Amino acid sequence: MVEGMRDPYEVLGVGREASAADIKKAFRKLAKKYHPDQSKEPKAKERFAEVNNAYEILGEAKKREQFDKGEIGPDGKPRFPGFEGFGQGGPRPGGGTTFRWSGSGPFDARSGGAFSADDFLGEILGRGLGGAAGRGRGRQTAPRGSDIHASAAVTLEQIVRGDKVRVDLSTGRTVEFALPPGTRPGQTVRLKGQGEASMLGGAAGDALITAEFVPHPQFRVEGDNLRLDVPIAIDEAVLGAKVKVPTLDGPVTMTVPPGSDGGRSLRIKGKGLPTAKGGRGDVLVTLRITLPDPMDPELEALMRRRQGQVDSRRKAVES
Repeated sequence: MVEGMRDPYEVLGVGREASAADIKKAFRKLAKKYHPDQSKEPKAKERFAEVNNAYEILGEAKKREQFDKGEIGPDGKPRFPGFEGFGQGGPRPGGGTTFRWSGSGPFDARSGGAFSADDFLGEILGRGLGGAAGRGRGRQTAPRGSDIHASAAVTLEQIVRGDKVRVDLSTGRTVEFALPPGTRPGQTVRLKGQGEASMLGGAAGDALITAEFVPHPQFRVEGDNLRLDVPIAIDEAVLGAKVKVPTLDGPVTMTVPPGSDGGRSLRIKGKGLPTAKGGRGDVLVTLRITLPDPMDPELEALMRRRQGQVDSRRKAVES
């Protein structure tokens, strides 16, 4: 166990047999409790970082397996096989405690093969914490925090109006953001710096938000376009008509040409979804011919006469 760092199971208050859902639930509860922006708990910032670190290990199946097998410590870093602790040779010339290793590896010739604490830390952290090599190469940038993932339910009306979308993150924060024009179902939006905090003082990770479109009762998304079924009467299909058609911006009037078949598609330009290149797609209207209910007696009589005429012509051809 790394000194000063608690077992991540203990931090989240769950047992080793806990499911992924239980771990996520515990993390969200503690993240909300200790979030520095809203918590009044003592040492909230330290506890929040501790909770984040624990979830970074247990919230990812591969890291959790590595921790359970002892391959990584509670800090998420690999354990080093062959490490025997402090050596018996005492301090190396010039001061500083030495480590001894059972396996082969880097060593300090000045101390008879012993590997100094300064060199040990320098090897782990890219030689950025001391020693001649560290001073020569300069300090490296601290690693950034982990990215997190979330989904945002978005309505078609929000997209057209350009409304901001709210989403709750696993860090306990709620953020608002505008979807870039051209965002489509299943696409991911990256929010810089909204991910996990870095445990070593680096930049925060990002939040990757997947846009999930809420099904609309009337429109179907087809790329940049919206598909809509519009019922028309049989006389409107035969004679043509002007009909009201709903759009996400409000109703518009559309002209149905005479002799329109059921299933015919008409286009209303510029009333679809915003596109990545600017402008908007179209609304594609599919005509659906409907009969009156109850049946109009005059229409029924007309159809019977029409049927009789068709039958007479057929018989004449056959004879």
